[in-house]
Amino acid sequence: MSPATMQQSTTPVVGFEVDTTSSTTDVFLATVTENPNRPLVAKPVEDDWEEVSAGEFLTQVRNAAKGLIASGVEVGDRIAIFGPTSYEWTLSDYTAWFAGAVSVPFYDTSSEAQLAWMIQDAGVGRGLVSSREHADRVEAAAAAAGVPAPQLWIWDQGAFSELEATGRQISDDALEAQRQQVTGDSVATLIYTSGTTGRPKGCVLTHGNFVQTAQAAQMQIPDVFATGMRCLLFLPQAHVFARFIEVLSISSGALLAHQSDLTKLTDSLGSFRPSFILGVPRVFEKVYNSALAKAESGGQDKIFRRAEQVAVAYSKAMDAGKIPITLKLQHALFDKLVYSKLRSVMGNNVTHAVSGGGPLGAHLGHFFRGVGLIVLEGYGLTETTAPITVNVPDKAKIGTVGVPLPGVSVAIAPDGEILAKGAPVFREYWNNPKATAKEFHDGWFATGDLGSLDEDGYLTINGRKKEIIVTSSGKNIAPAPLEDALRRHPLIGQPVVVGDNRKFISALIFLDSEVLPTWLKNQDLPEMDLRQASADETVRATIEKAVENVNRTVSRAEGIKKFAILPVELTEDNGYLSAKQSVKRHAVGKDFAADIDVLYAD
Repeated sequence: MSPATMQQSTTPVVGFEVDTTSSTTDVFLATVTENPNRPLVAKPVEDDWEEVSAGEFLTQVRNAAKGLIASGVEVGDRIAIFGPTSYEWTLSDYTAWFAGAVSVPFYDTSSEAQLAWMIQDAGVGRGLVSSREHADRVEAAAAAAGVPAPQLWIWDQGAFSELEATGRQISDDALEAQRQQVTGDSVATLIYTSGTTGRPKGCVLTHGNFVQTAQAAQMQIPDVFATGMRCLLFLPQAHVFARFIEVLSISSGALLAHQSDLTKLTDSLGSFRPSFILGVPRVFEKVYNSALAKAESGGQDKIFRRAEQVAVAYSKAMDAGKIPITLKLQHALFDKLVYSKLRSVMGNNVTHAVSGGGPLGAHLGHFFRGVGLIVLEGYGLTETTAPITVNVPDKAKIGTVGVPLPGVSVAIAPDGEILAKGAPVFREYWNNPKATAKEFHDGWFATGDLGSLDEDGYLTINGRKKEIIVTSSGKNIAPAPLEDALRRHPLIGQPVVVGDNRKFISALIFLDSEVLPTWLKNQDLPEMDLRQASADETVRATIEKAVENVNRTVSRAEGIKKFAILPVELTEDNGYLSAKQSVKRHAVGKDFAADIDVLYAD
């Protein structure tokens, strides 16, 4: 795999010196020293927020870290963190790091078998967990793995007060001596891949991975990640994207808040009023679909659809460098009627959003920018500490995932696979040298994704290498573009395109249970559950029309010939979605094999 034969894109490091030695706690201490009174983290208190200063947060971290050391924690010990996205999660992370430990995040949706594997594989000896229920799950998983149960501190049972009391015997000098043993090369965390294919692998991410990637992101998009900015974190903190934003916010001095209950997200956006948010594409699809459903319920669907067209056209005209006067007038009108209401839902302070974990799609990118929210698409994996590319606000190319971060190189292999080099790329898979060797080629990390680079070095994602469908006629088809287009219909929760080694392409359609009641009411249809709706003729006709619209955008060979509406919702809880809302195709293909066979029975 010669570099000379590959198309490449590199962003050089200009205007700053890369910090190759600092740990996450070194950077945190520098932030506190700069301004200890700066509000750094916000805690939810009833319907409001209590701001915690950088100095206060540091005191809490130090006191808890002393408790870990007094309990026998040594540099390099693995400590589990298990619970919802919260103030306590971030406090646990920095507490573990201050004690020199390696944090091992567990997903709230992890099964007993997955927990058992991570406890055993990582050698987890202690844990900071949210509740007694979480503690019971860890203890049951340890028993299933045949290993001793980790020593646990429970957040809602006074974990941090208990640690503070235990650690009073540890001096500041002893704490600092242990903290200083950690450098940029030290392991910060083991994040286990979400397991869309097979058993999760532990990705070894160092303190340097986080520090240098955060520094590069600040250089790439300084207007988004800066002192005084406000970030509401609602992604699962076990996910690398959320962990990266946690470190980036603490490092940059932005005010960080948390919300794990998505039913309260709208209220939290309104009360906290973040200046930027981040999410996976499904979050932005949900915002769009909910707005459409609400418009339809109020008899305003035609106005919304026209406003949508104008927003997209306005954004595209911005790219062209000239906005016609008639379009400006239409945009101003819909800004009062529609766009301002959407911005109000998000707190009326959001100017930028970062989307990662999958392709957002050009249509939604243009829609949100036309509304007044610039969604900066980026790209990365657990193995790359989240981002390796991101769009720059004043040079964004919607439909792409941007250019490499400073100091990062991206290349396209002869078969179209995206390769990466640079500070974000992880060191290895934990206890798995064979898997590590398989993914590195001449120093390049093979991402498993397919992509292309344009003449300006912007990367476009074309799908997962393992997900490419090859029909029996030899046609290679990426399912992602078809699925992205289908998901824009408010009634469709998750579409799964199938057809590998078959004569044509088909789709399994899984409805959105949240939108379904509103949609049925808008259509003057009676209430239905998923099973009834999947068999309803009006629902089927609606989905058929959506499929026909998508088919117009692709060649006949790539079009969806048949589809089935299934009375099931794909969720993390039932094991069909990963934490970043990616469909676990192998699980869907296995459990719905009979339904797929019916589509090809003729």
